[in-house]
Amino acid sequence: MSLPFHRETVRPEWIDYNGHLSEAFYVLVFGYATDAMMDATGLGPAYREATGCSLYTVESHIRYLREVEEGAELAVRTRILGAAAKKARFTHEMYVDGGERPVATIELLGVHVGENGAEPFPDEVRARYEELAEAAPEWAGRSVAL
Repeated sequence: MSLPFHRETVRPEWIDYNGHLSEAFYVLVFGYATDAMMDATGLGPAYREATGCSLYTVESHIRYLREVEEGAELAVRTRILGAAAKKARFTHEMYVDGGERPVATIELLGVHVGENGAEPFPDEVRARYEELAEAAPEWAGRSVAL
């Protein structure tokens, strides 16, 4: 089982002086994909309102692989790689819709946070993460190096 793709269209204001998607907006689109993943796993706005808890990103590693032009239709694939009591590891792969190779990827570590700091996930959320867990793509787990 997997999560549905998140979709966005590259807006003119997201284009930089080189005529391509600015790096900040890759992150914005990935952020929207994280929001969609949170909604699909039970951590959406109603959950935050009821519990005061949310998933906070505490670490990320992004790779910019190809240029993206204005008007491109983006599709973001999300993979849950695993979850512990208070943490979740996941990735996003960004494609220009219909493309076979990603234009960018990001790997993230999120921590479930409430009023008193890190808190365990509710059982049903952790079960959902376990149900959705996939093998890590070959590029995950890398660090920045020359």
